Amino acid sequence: MTKPTLLVLAAGMGSRYGGLKQIEPVGPNGETIIDYSVFDALRAGFGRLVFVIRRDIETQFKEIVGSRFTGKIPVEYAFQELNQLPAGFSVPPGRTKPWGTGHAILAAADLIREPFAVINGDDFYGPNSLRILADHLRSSTNDYAMVGYVLRNTLSDFGTVSRGVCEMDAKGFLKSVTELTKIEKSGNGAKCVGADGRTTVWTGDEIVSLNLWGFTPGFFGHLRAQFAEFLKTGCDQTSEFYLPAAVNSLIATGRERCRILKTPDSWLGVTYREDRPAVAAGINRLITSGVYPQPLWPKT
Repeated sequence: MTKPTLLVLAAGMGSRYGGLKQIEPVGPNGETIIDYSVFDALRAGFGRLVFVIRRDIETQFKEIVGSRFTGKIPVEYAFQELNQLPAGFSVPPGRTKPWGTGHAILAAADLIREPFAVINGDDFYGPNSLRILADHLRSSTNDYAMVGYVLRNTLSDFGTVSRGVCEMDAKGFLKSVTELTKIEKSGNGAKCVGADGRTTVWTGDEIVSLNLWGFTPGFFGHLRAQFAEFLKTGCDQTSEFYLPAAVNSLIATGRERCRILKTPDSWLGVTYREDRPAVAAGINRLITSGVYPQPLWPKT
């Protein structure tokens, strides 16, 4: 049976964080969040890593992150670049940033021919989540999958976060993902203030997406078609082609189904620089409880 591939989106420079947060150490021996994601992926049975990065961070990223996995798992790199556009399109004047998460996945289209998972390089998803998704990807189903988290398990103590709030049908399939920004803790739940100034209150029990998805290779064809349509709408300097919007469209038109796989894990992520000590403390708790060895990658 073909092992699934893990696609890691690591091209973003953390504007709110103030640095290249993908290579920030959070483990007691200098491990990054990506180290723990790769360790979990190996345990879950993934067979290959593909990193999506930018050309300007290639040397630094390979030396600090990619080199850690030599001899452990095959690693390949794809590059998200602003001018990666379908024939007939050009970069709008003044545009300086790439085109979002959907565009980042397309950067790896020529490298992946098997079922694959997508994760963010700066999010720690927990020891169970990648296993749950790998089991789905190894099954005979062609359904897509999204690992769903309980909202209260995904919030930062130091500011607002963006989350995709999910609507699910009675059979456990995703109906839609609504991307919301500026979600913050509020008691045992959460709240966010919309563009209209209205405050929405959440219980904290809602299921949300953290961009942990599973797809078949046919997804790339859907993305290419949708990206071309996105560009036809007339893009400006900041508009982005988001992965959840692409999945929403496929579900709404009945072309694909996406099962929600619920996880008991809590998110740890470095959205703000102040988050790093809390992530390190969470990792240490998992080490103490025996979930992870220390060091994560013993010297040979």
